[in-house]
Amino acid sequence: MSHSSTMQNAEAFEIRFQSLFNQGRALTFPCDSTGMVNLDAMSEKARNNYLFARGMIGREYAMPFVQACEPH
Repeated sequence: MSHSSTMQNAEAFEIRFQSLFNQGRALTFPCDSTGMVNLDAMSEKARNNYLFARGMIGREYAMPFVQACEPH
């Protein structure tokens, strides 16, 4: 798979961490169709939020799921 098709694929999906306590609250991050995120492409703040969400699964956030991004 070429780099451009990989990037296209990564922009078409997001991994979503839904809050366990507030239905309207969630963190989402760009990923590929398998849920892999590119940590190197994230800002420091986004990377910290992603790692926080992963660490808080079952405490603050539900298990994440991958979904297609909504067109802008």
